[in-house]
Amino acid sequence: MANAEKFIILPYRKNRGNLVPGEMRQASNSISAEKIALAMAERFVGVAAYAVIVDEETGDMTSPRLLARYGEIADLNAA
Repeated sequence: MANAEKFIILPYRKNRGNLVPGEMRQASNSISAEKIALAMAERFVGVAAYAVIVDEETGDMTSPRLLARYGEIADLNAA
């Protein structure tokens, strides 16, 4: 099983009072992920940048590590 660390940015919106994730974006490194999250922060109720481990065979993402947070975000480790 081949695993790789990837960097993602996840924006959040409010929909009927609930926090919902928007379209996930990928970044090439952690610094880029933080910069993209900051740039997106004005347009969303919340934005988070994460480092995640991706199983390259299945595409499953595990072990999210928060790199940057702006506004209101959901807890990816819950559930």
